[in-house]
Amino acid sequence: MAELGRRTVLGAAAALAAGAAVLAEGGVRRAHAADDLYPSNSALYADPAVVEGVDYGLRFRRHAVAGDSVAGAYAFPATCVLAPHGGGIEPGTSELCLAVAGYHPNDFAVSGPVYDYWMFEGLRSSGNGELHVTSTHCDDPVARSLAGGSRNALTLHGCTASQAGAPAGSPEAVVVGGRNQAFKGHLTDRLGAAGFRTVDGDDVPALAGVHPDNIANRTLLGAGAQLELTTELRKSMFGVNTRAERRRTLLAPFWAFVGAVRESIVLLEQGR
Repeated sequence: MAELGRRTVLGAAAALAAGAAVLAEGGVRRAHAADDLYPSNSALYADPAVVEGVDYGLRFRRHAVAGDSVAGAYAFPATCVLAPHGGGIEPGTSELCLAVAGYHPNDFAVSGPVYDYWMFEGLRSSGNGELHVTSTHCDDPVARSLAGGSRNALTLHGCTASQAGAPAGSPEAVVVGGRNQAFKGHLTDRLGAAGFRTVDGDDVPALAGVHPDNIANRTLLGAGAQLELTTELRKSMFGVNTRAERRRTLLAPFWAFVGAVRESIVLLEQGR
């Protein structure tokens, strides 16, 4: 990733917010931007104490398209998938991002249609919560470029059961948010049909994902979708829930969830 020269391109001085708690790989979601140590991705990248490839990693894929002839129509990627808090920040979201985009998280084998994707991953053994940048402040140039060049964007996040409003006896749930009502409808329908408990983001304002500056909504249409999976739901998807082993121990709930989300994207792109 060095070819992007992020520290040169994004070399703004970091304005650090005080009082942020250190979070381990347990994946507790920060509820508000005020809880973040860094006010933006560019501020995080500019901090010389935080090293790419050691503290955090960036992975993305943008598919090449060409329209060299006036004779035909050319497919253009309409949807992108993003995980702004992958790796050890909100565990499981990196693997979900890859699989929803059409790539096996372990070996990148392609299955079905593929989509552009981007993820920011915490690579530390602990303290990854310090690297959380709230989605409304995400200014990574690749993330913004992918979202800004797509009609649809889907972001994947992790939350706690209490944040999602899930009852103690049934903590496995996913909050479906974002400004794209059609996308939300497809996701709610297909995830529900696959057996997952969904919560309407409108009922959970802190996780609704409706702010125009949210990276999920920085699309050509000004609207996208956001999924917030509870810790318990994400844990159910992996045999060994560590950054090293998640990609190799994918369980049936993982594939059922991914399949339902991919069906939703197809329906959305077909205009249904």
